[in-house]
Amino acid sequence: MMRTVLITGASSGIGEACATVLASEAKYRLLLCARRLQRLEQLKQTIQSSYPNCEIFCFELDVRDRDAVEHNLNNLPEAWRQIDVLINNAGLSQGLDPVHLGDTGDWDRMIDTNVKGLLYTSKYTVPLMANSTNAHIINIGSIAGKEVYPNGNVYCATKHAVDALTKAMRIDLLEQGIRVSSVDPGMVETEFSEVRFKGDKDRAKTVYTGLQPLSGTDIAEIIAFVLSRPAHVNINDLLVMPTAQATATIVKRDS
Repeated sequence: MMRTVLITGASSGIGEACATVLASEAKYRLLLCARRLQRLEQLKQTIQSSYPNCEIFCFELDVRDRDAVEHNLNNLPEAWRQIDVLINNAGLSQGLDPVHLGDTGDWDRMIDTNVKGLLYTSKYTVPLMANSTNAHIINIGSIAGKEVYPNGNVYCATKHAVDALTKAMRIDLLEQGIRVSSVDPGMVETEFSEVRFKGDKDRAKTVYTGLQPLSGTDIAEIIAFVLSRPAHVNINDLLVMPTAQATATIVKRDS
């Protein structure tokens, strides 16, 4: 039986990889949203060129906008109004400064996206899971939700919030039979560092110099595994790091 999966932030990185990997399994219908609709439509074309039978519906959404989240999820086409899986992937980091030098605009964007956006999307998706017999929410956390690191203050705080919300959602949704999991990556080479450094590609590349980071596909394949477990099994929390990374800050680089 096909499962309908909603992926936020699906236009790039882990979200894009999730769409591609799940399409390859021929068990999922893809409901994809992100701020960049054109990139979603390009992704749809790419996926369907390889998997022409994969059903995909794309819509533009900024998860920070509560009214837009409510409107879009309450007005999905009838064929897409039952959701089985929610992957709360939309998230970002902005800046890398000590707290007293931080940009408050950066703080607002991280809190609004990583915490409030996850809450908004979950709030309006859970009712659409009411008729699912295999409902599952996966929140994309981070090693930053397990430990803090220098100058990561607010980003780390938002990912600690995701960790706490995942645990709380697991309790709140227990009676509804909705599984709730967290997948928490370490260093993944996506657009993440470019966004953190506001388009400075050279600085972003230095983050991964001398080591092999995880890829978006690595995380997507793990998410596919989490979703593949039988209904009586829930993987609560999964922390995944590249071999070259021991903690948020301790890594082994080639000399």
